[in-house]
Amino acid sequence: MSQHGLTQHSHGSFVPLQIRSERQKSTSVSDFPAIDARQDLWRYLAVEQLKGLDADVLAEYGESQVTFQSQPGISVSWIESTDSRVGSVGIPEERVAAAAYTNASKTLLVEINGEVAEPFKVNIQGNSSEASALHVFVKANKHSQATVIFNYSGTGILGENIEFKVEDEARLNVVSVQNWDAESVHVSAHFASLGRNAWLKHTVATFGGSLVRITPVTTFTAPGAEVEMNGVYFANSGQHIEMRPFVDHAAPNCKSRVTYKGALSGNKAHTVWIGDVLIRVAAEGTDTYELNRNLLLTDGARADSVPNLEIETGEILGAGHASASGRFDDEQLFYLQARGIDPLEAKRLVVMGFLLEILQRTGVTEIAESLTGVLEEKLGRD
Repeated sequence: MSQHGLTQHSHGSFVPLQIRSERQKSTSVSDFPAIDARQDLWRYLAVEQLKGLDADVLAEYGESQVTFQSQPGISVSWIESTDSRVGSVGIPEERVAAAAYTNASKTLLVEINGEVAEPFKVNIQGNSSEASALHVFVKANKHSQATVIFNYSGTGILGENIEFKVEDEARLNVVSVQNWDAESVHVSAHFASLGRNAWLKHTVATFGGSLVRITPVTTFTAPGAEVEMNGVYFANSGQHIEMRPFVDHAAPNCKSRVTYKGALSGNKAHTVWIGDVLIRVAAEGTDTYELNRNLLLTDGARADSVPNLEIETGEILGAGHASASGRFDDEQLFYLQARGIDPLEAKRLVVMGFLLEILQRTGVTEIAESLTGVLEEKLGRD
């Protein structure tokens, strides 16, 4: 399908497709219409599930709910959201992000200098049922190297924007862990810009909350950069987990790999993955691939998976995608059971092996070990 000079390739049920590069962008809530299911951006959920995050006025998270420990090589401060750095990486593309942007009067600034050996952890603790906003700006200065971990827990209703500015030759490993209490709602927009020969690994691990919706956007601004975007999620009965990664190849000779895996168990467990890749005219030499796999463990679970490519130049190294949702591999289960492993344990081993690959990619042993325990608990539920 050709439109506006772009070649579109997508899978999924038919809906009017919006060209990704033409999506509305604004910091004003009034520039976005009231949310309803007829809009492509929101067609998989009901506005009631947002619990007020689409309102014009929100409360905001501050120093009592966002904590961290000082660490050499990393400076942290709260700055006014009117600072020129805020919004320089990306601005909202939908109503909830715009509401969060407008209502966060302060922004948490995390600045990285040099090589930082130990992971830097930011803990976001929800303690209110009031719809609230948060803005974070992470700047990895030239030649710097660090791992930044965001841990979300407690009970909260949070609309959020996070910006990652990865400067020339910098290397940034980001891990975002959503382990909220069951009634929480989290809608977060992540924006990353990569300079010359910069490297970003961005991993989202989502297990808690009634509704979690993360939209990570990576934009290449100079040649030679590389991004690896990973995600792992497990939805139980009634949970809605929605991931919408987007890679904007706006510079030549850049590489992107997107890999998300999820498991679903229970009635009305619902996951959504919309993977977008845009290869602009200037992005010759692009090498990109995106993959989504979903494992449905019970009846009544639903996984929607839609990969999209927009290609403006044919002078690329490669561009591909794959998407699949299904049940257990009978051959794997038979192999394990033939060796004396009971059926329930065999299923558990298959699921753990399927999902742990993504956790291990973070390169953070502590994260892989702690979230393995979370997965064990999820698998033990009805």
